Amino acid sequence: MGFEGEVWHVRCPDAGDGEEARVGEIRIDDADFPWLSGRFTPGPGHAAVRELFARELALAERDDADHWKRWEAVYAEIERRVRLVSPDGPVAEFLLHIEGDRARFRWSDEPSARTRADG
Repeated sequence: MGFEGEVWHVRCPDAGDGEEARVGEIRIDDADFPWLSGRFTPGPGHAAVRELFARELALAERDDADHWKRWEAVYAEIERRVRLVSPDGPVAEFLLHIEGDRARFRWSDEPSARTRADG
């Protein structure tokens, strides 16, 4: 799978002015399918979601009784506020972790049964 070297984009669909804000880009340097990872370069919209991604990662690393419920709530906010765009266009679903200058993610071109049932 020739993902290495590709550039994927993280965007906020509505920056409040009808325009998309560039949260950042990910230059893929490791492909361990289904996970891709690479160098994250923040864009102008990154500040608006930086703390959200930090909370998501902190919750994902915890192991207490109700952390997954809290993680799901935070990740639902990430899904609401950003989208992941491959070189071929937006993806239907994704799981994205951003930590400093690194990002890793997996994606699907099709929405899951859960998403179709919720939406």
